[in-house]
Amino acid sequence: MPVNPGYVFKQLTSRDLKVLRVIEKFMKKYEYVPLEVIVSKSRMIDKDVSLTLSKLSGLKLVKRYRGDYTGYRMTMLGYDCLAIDDLVKRNIVYALGPKLGVGKEADLYLGLSPTNEKIVVKFHRVGRTSFRQVKRLRVYAEEAEVSWLIRSAISAEREFKALIECLKAKVRVPKPLGRSRHVVVMKHINGVLLLKYRKPLNPEHMLRLILDSVRRAYTIVGIVHGDLSEYNVMVKLDTEEPILIDWPQYVEKEHPSAPILLERDVKYITGFFKRKYSVKIPVEEALKYVRGEIEKI
Repeated sequence: MPVNPGYVFKQLTSRDLKVLRVIEKFMKKYEYVPLEVIVSKSRMIDKDVSLTLSKLSGLKLVKRYRGDYTGYRMTMLGYDCLAIDDLVKRNIVYALGPKLGVGKEADLYLGLSPTNEKIVVKFHRVGRTSFRQVKRLRVYAEEAEVSWLIRSAISAEREFKALIECLKAKVRVPKPLGRSRHVVVMKHINGVLLLKYRKPLNPEHMLRLILDSVRRAYTIVGIVHGDLSEYNVMVKLDTEEPILIDWPQYVEKEHPSAPILLERDVKYITGFFKRKYSVKIPVEEALKYVRGEIEKI
């Protein structure tokens, strides 16, 4: 069973984090950072470094290599702890709580801000098992030499950027609060997935709000969500407002795949409302609307 990174983080000292940061700094240069490099750059004595690495290895934050030299590389859990440390120091995260869910390429945790407000802490997990899908959908995945930790950080950076720009354009998205490495922190939404939402008061209005967000993202921000469905829309329980979530796979409207992905997004979401709630908005009309070709549907 995966360990809560917040629990592991509490066990770390400033010395532990210092060694982790050295490994992080050199992980682009070495698959396994040589022990002598860690000792030299941490400016710690050999014995202290060895004790620290032994602890980090026991907590599964680093992996050791022994061959023609001894070296260490960081695990995803180690990367988690560095991100948490940064977010705590920047007063974005105060505490990390239970896991909210597991996505295709992310783990979501409930958290608290320093002002005691609920937040969502999203750890991006771009993994080798999803390599083919990543290569197909994501432009940034073309550099095969980039490590999976860095891929996850790029995924988070993309999502954070998309959320900021979408918020400016009044697209209905979660409010981004901060990012560090592969982790994005967002304001908590008191809602449920559209897939699980029961008996909306006005499903047609809800669909129109979703299409309005797709339109704003496309015509103002210049991006296409690329994976829009009932699994990527949260519905606020108090207002029934639909919030579009999970943006790291977006593509720019100039991308060759953008027209296909936009059409797919619109077909999926209108198809869901037609099947589930008998809301009938023609796909072609909806497409013209989200492209900005007509003002109303």
